[in-house]
Amino acid sequence: MSCWYLPFVLFSSRFLRWSCDGGEEKSRPLCFTQQLASWAASPDAMASSHGSSPVPRGGRGGIYRKERDAPPARCRSVRSLPDVCPKEPTGGGRGLCDGPSVVAEHDRWTVYSSKVNLPAALNDPRLAKRESDFFTKTWGLDFAETEVMPSFYLPNITREHFGPYLQETAQKERIHERCKTICPNKDDVDAASSLDASHEKSRAELEQVPKMFMRPEFALEDSATFNSVLPWSHFNSAGGKSSRDVASSKLLQEKLSHYLDVVEVSIARQISLRSEAFFHAMSSQHELQDRLQETQRAVAVLRGRTAAIDRIMCRGPLRALRTALTRNNCARLHNKLKLMAAVHQTQPTVQLLLSTSEFVGALELISTTKEVLQQELQGIHSFRHLGSQLCELEKLIDKMMVEDFSMYARSDLNRSLRDEPLVLEKDRLESLVFGLLRQRKLDFLDIYSDEMIFAAKAIVSQCVAENVLNIEDIDTEVVTKLADQMRLMTFPQLFELLKNIFASFLLFLQRIKATLGVIQGVVLEVLSSNQRLRLLEAGAGSGAAVQEAAPPGPSLPQGEAELAYLTHEGLFISDALNEARQQAAREQSPPEQSRAEAAGGGGGSDSAVTSVSREQSLMSGETAMPTDLELNRVTSNLQELLHTACDVSHDRCVKVLTARAKDGSLERLSSAEFVSLSRAVEAFVGDTEELCSRRSVSLRGALQSQANRFVHRFHDERKTKLSLLMDNERWKQADVPAEFQDLVNSIAGGRIALPERKVPGQEDRKPADFLLVNGQKYAVVGTVLLLIRIFLEYCQCVNDIPSIATDMLTRLSDLLKHFNSRTCQLVLGAGALQVVGLKTITTKNLALASRCLQLVVHYIPVIRSHFETKLQPKQFSVLRHFDHITKDYNDHVAEISAKLVAIMDSLFEKVLSKYEVKAPMPSACFRNVCKQMAKMHEAISDLLPEEQTQMLFLRINGSFKTHLKRQLARLGVVNDGGPQHGLVGVDVAFYTENVQVLKSLDRLDLNMAEIWEQKR
Repeated sequence: MSCWYLPFVLFSSRFLRWSCDGGEEKSRPLCFTQQLASWAASPDAMASSHGSSPVPRGGRGGIYRKERDAPPARCRSVRSLPDVCPKEPTGGGRGLCDGPSVVAEHDRWTVYSSKVNLPAALNDPRLAKRESDFFTKTWGLDFAETEVMPSFYLPNITREHFGPYLQETAQKERIHERCKTICPNKDDVDAASSLDASHEKSRAELEQVPKMFMRPEFALEDSATFNSVLPWSHFNSAGGKSSRDVASSKLLQEKLSHYLDVVEVSIARQISLRSEAFFHAMSSQHELQDRLQETQRAVAVLRGRTAAIDRIMCRGPLRALRTALTRNNCARLHNKLKLMAAVHQTQPTVQLLLSTSEFVGALELISTTKEVLQQELQGIHSFRHLGSQLCELEKLIDKMMVEDFSMYARSDLNRSLRDEPLVLEKDRLESLVFGLLRQRKLDFLDIYSDEMIFAAKAIVSQCVAENVLNIEDIDTEVVTKLADQMRLMTFPQLFELLKNIFASFLLFLQRIKATLGVIQGVVLEVLSSNQRLRLLEAGAGSGAAVQEAAPPGPSLPQGEAELAYLTHEGLFISDALNEARQQAAREQSPPEQSRAEAAGGGGGSDSAVTSVSREQSLMSGETAMPTDLELNRVTSNLQELLHTACDVSHDRCVKVLTARAKDGSLERLSSAEFVSLSRAVEAFVGDTEELCSRRSVSLRGALQSQANRFVHRFHDERKTKLSLLMDNERWKQADVPAEFQDLVNSIAGGRIALPERKVPGQEDRKPADFLLVNGQKYAVVGTVLLLIRIFLEYCQCVNDIPSIATDMLTRLSDLLKHFNSRTCQLVLGAGALQVVGLKTITTKNLALASRCLQLVVHYIPVIRSHFETKLQPKQFSVLRHFDHITKDYNDHVAEISAKLVAIMDSLFEKVLSKYEVKAPMPSACFRNVCKQMAKMHEAISDLLPEEQTQMLFLRINGSFKTHLKRQLARLGVVNDGGPQHGLVGVDVAFYTENVQVLKSLDRLDLNMAEIWEQKR
């Protein structure tokens, strides 16, 4: 153990010998630090190796070298366990068995594999103190400082764990520190003082050595450094050896030798100070070498056993694993190739589907192919342009679907309306609508709306052309415009044309409603499928655990499933795909197999294929179907489109009516003709409302406009007719024809309408003198009879055209007012004298006019009740016109009665002003009064009813009494029982007797006592 410092001694002796022989070694460097560093880094020094021998052996040059172990024989490396999940191929030739192995030996480690040797590590100048764990810590293969990760099995000890212990020993520690301060150790003090003195002495000696030799960049190769060490200026430049040069050389050699002695002494002192550490290190190194040899032998045995295990037990199973992995990779590659073959056939298949208008299947195939390209075939160089081509193809399909839908709408709306089904090619329509919905082309209803408007125009033109062909009077070559052709038609021809147009539009609307119903069915199907899909997604979370717990059933491999999804209803594209389909059918469950056979069979119907394709597209979660809000909006748009069709139909009919009404021909229609037209329009409007659930106002508005013109003309005609009748009326009692009596009887029976026309050959009845109304006799003039018929015509128009009830009521009120005012002008105002040429207006004329007015007043409530049933509750306010008319008529009747009384009043005033109380009795004055009273009674008794006659004569009697009382007062005759009183009593008795003799006046109380002044 004492031979560890031998290299240092040898080095010192060699160095001293070199320094003494100055003439031979002048060219060698004089820096001992570099020599020490080169010695420390020499591979001949002590190196730690697992193959080092604990006994040093001699070598050349007196240097002891450790004999290197002979390399063991190389054996074949054992293959390692392959990677179960190999990486993507990189193009290199490295196989699966070329990975790192835990059992095979790698390059054998030697002492030359170490980056740092033991002497260099032991003499690290950066460390002030040797580590205590130098031979126990983990150095690694490179024998360099490495950071060792803390063990996960050891707890992380912190200062808090020692807290209780530190608290217990804190007081003792303080006492101990205080004692050490007060009483230091004598050995420590001596050692410290000697160490300090030694350090001071060594520092003082080393300070004699120039600092230049201590620099790390010291190099004699540098000319400046070399000149500083060996100053040539002290030597003779001529090359001769003078005594001065020799002295200088010896002086320089002695100085350098002194520097060397100082350094060697310092080194020896440092070595002596660290001798204990060196002894400990060397002893630890020998022990470590023994342990390393034992470990090496154990590792060799372990490696041999592991190699045997690898050869006997691991190579076969690993080869089986590699073979299975290779087979799986080949199967996946085969599936990928089949998938690529299916994708390669996408475009021809799409073209084939488009040729049969299978837009839904083509879109599904494109969507699935794009999904496979993005997920399974991403990065395939040969398919780099297929995605963009499919996008362009999808855009082309969108345009084709829109054009096909436009062609379908055009052909469906412009085909014949008769003897054909309501919906044309229902399957084609459903396929188109579903494809448009799938592509979110929600504006296809606008296309249908435009085609619908054009078709409505064509319907009108076709109907007019068909009707004109049957009319010989219209030359289509001369009259080319449809409006002009319609104006040349008679009303029956126009009415027939309108009925044809109405019937055509009803069929047109039925067809549109059926077509929109099919579209709505598709929309509702998509909406319900979206709801079912959401329910399935909601239940997927709860059903996932059940599906995982259930035993796995037979299913398709992933690649084959993708192949099956790339087919169009089970029809594969190539032979390879057919083979894959057959294999999938064998592995599928029976329902799936039957579905594939049904889809792949050539005898299946196109509708079934379309239905299955639509169902698959609806249930696939990847399709970008419209949202529920958009689908609900489409449903509401369908209803609005049906309403639009109803409005368009009405608008075209309005144009027909407007074109006919430009020359005023509709205004010149008779009542029956206009009523028939109104009924036809109302029937058409009612049918369209029932069919479309839409109350359109355009046709009703046009009819109302024409009805207003008709009412205006109707009223003007009848008002003019009534005015002419009244201007020619002589106000004589007219005979009442039987038809007017029947008319009045029908009104009494509650039928306010014109009677049926008189059938030829019916028994003729003689006219009556009076008109019987509810048992009362009315003496009337002919104008009143016609007036009754006129207001029945008004009521009949209201029955036929309820929409004109308000206007007709206003016009009827005006007619009644006109009759009343004109009667007043002609009778009371004596206008008949100039208009008709009457000589005078008699009391009979007055009574007859009063009775006619009373007859009209009798029928005003009946007319009011009839109009009230035709008006809306908010229109009842117009009924007040009848109240005003009734008041005006009653006032007029009262004025006529007052006129009759006034006539007699003027007669009484004239006659009684000449009355004298003298014989003979009865006086001539009273005889004249009784005669006029008889004439008055004779004139009005047959015209007015008894009650009115009695009331009138009571008023006349009151006037007579007033004038008689005034005359008696003037004559001074009083009720005193004298002769004059007696004579007056005889005249009064004569008057009373003659008045009560008149018809229906026998029970009239004349109360003649009122002629006498009452005594005060």
